[in-house]
Amino acid sequence: MHPIFEHQLLQTRRQFFGNVGLRAGGIALGMMAAESGARAATTERVHPPLPGFPHFTPKAKAVIYLHMNGGPSQLDLFDYKPRLHQFFDKDLPDSVRNGQRITTMTSGQSRFPVAPSKFKFPQCGQSGMRVSELLPFTQKIVDDIALIRSVHTNAINHDPACTFVMTGHEIPGKPSIGSWLSYGLGSESNDLPAFVVFTPAWPSSGNGQALFTRMWSSGFLPSRYNGVALRGKGDPVLYIENPPGVTSTDRRLMLDSLRRLNQREFDRLGDPETQTRISQYEMAFRMQSSVPELVDLSNEPKHILDLYGPKATTPGSFSHSALLARRLVERGVRVVQLLHRGWDQHGALPTALKNQCEDTDQGTAALVMDLKQRGLLDSTLVVWGGEFGRTVYSQGTLTPDNYGRDHHPRNFCMWMAGGGIKGGVVHGETDDFSYNIIDKPVHVNDLNATILHCLGIDHEKFTFKFQGLDQKLTGVEHAKPVMEIVA
Repeated sequence: MHPIFEHQLLQTRRQFFGNVGLRAGGIALGMMAAESGARAATTERVHPPLPGFPHFTPKAKAVIYLHMNGGPSQLDLFDYKPRLHQFFDKDLPDSVRNGQRITTMTSGQSRFPVAPSKFKFPQCGQSGMRVSELLPFTQKIVDDIALIRSVHTNAINHDPACTFVMTGHEIPGKPSIGSWLSYGLGSESNDLPAFVVFTPAWPSSGNGQALFTRMWSSGFLPSRYNGVALRGKGDPVLYIENPPGVTSTDRRLMLDSLRRLNQREFDRLGDPETQTRISQYEMAFRMQSSVPELVDLSNEPKHILDLYGPKATTPGSFSHSALLARRLVERGVRVVQLLHRGWDQHGALPTALKNQCEDTDQGTAALVMDLKQRGLLDSTLVVWGGEFGRTVYSQGTLTPDNYGRDHHPRNFCMWMAGGGIKGGVVHGETDDFSYNIIDKPVHVNDLNATILHCLGIDHEKFTFKFQGLDQKLTGVEHAKPVMEIVA
């Protein structure tokens, strides 16, 4: 929306009548009194939902989104293709590629040799789902997850693909899914942000792509819906402690004075970002007590710490972040996002991918099991995936034990668990080369529509007027929730 129009819409009645030269004092006073009463009734909740939200009874109350940044290889983790071994080092048939675009990183290769996965895929759980030997802990939770083998996206390079999977658009400037959810549904926590982000460390062998704040930005929504990134090392939030000689009472008096000044500014100009500033100062004050309590793991039982693995108490590790994610949703936070880098394996994939899995597998499975044993999995939706998949043909030198894979947007795997999702199911299928989808395609926008559905939101009705359009997370093209995986 244009700032001038937004300013006009956000004017108080007093501002409006004052600007046009009218002084309908009695009417304005009565209306303002009613508004004051309405505001007082909502002060008990710091992050209230929009009126009418959710649209219907939700299955999930919170989302934990585990984003494996860089594009995990579906061929080596979830998309079992036993016939590929007979095509080892043979050229990918033209009939499979069918002239589809490829990146400049492999377009200059003289040939495209097929590289079967060197890893075994045992059947796991009661469902018999096949999962790579690289994920022994994930193998234990297959009966709780819905594996989607037929996700596809529009972008072929990391930045636009990551922007797309998180915002529904390749062009920067749109709100992330976490911001949409915190805007629509608010949060049950008054002492923590509605949307929290972690960017844990990753193995040195991983090729870490850049992470841009647009992946947790509020875009054109008010900036109060930005994700709040907690640091892995040092203080989780900079300057969370009061300076020496400043007490909590001093801080409260200062903020009260600052609030009155900011409110006067808002009454004069009607700028919504002034209200954001007020709310952020208040949240920062609350976080001075809530964040130290959040990161204090001294009360976590030893068997829980053991469940998350040896790095559970190492700040900045994936397992530590996963444990904090559970603690956050336990405290009423709406959305928690973990963005783990290093999954871009153009070469030496078997070694680098193994290291990535060892860094994340136990923490991921522990999160699902921990939520389940606490009765939180039914109300918490866990999402795992990257921005695209990898090619069946090798990039660079191919041997039986070493290969690399290029970007592949036409199909990749993601999984969801809890929060109204069926467990132990596999949705969609690809061809024998994991190159094209042959059954039940799921676009990224369909996936986001499914997430919204689990939280009781009709994605078609969830809009925000901006630049003359009713903007949506799921874009302007047709999208639909994947109801086959919804319980």
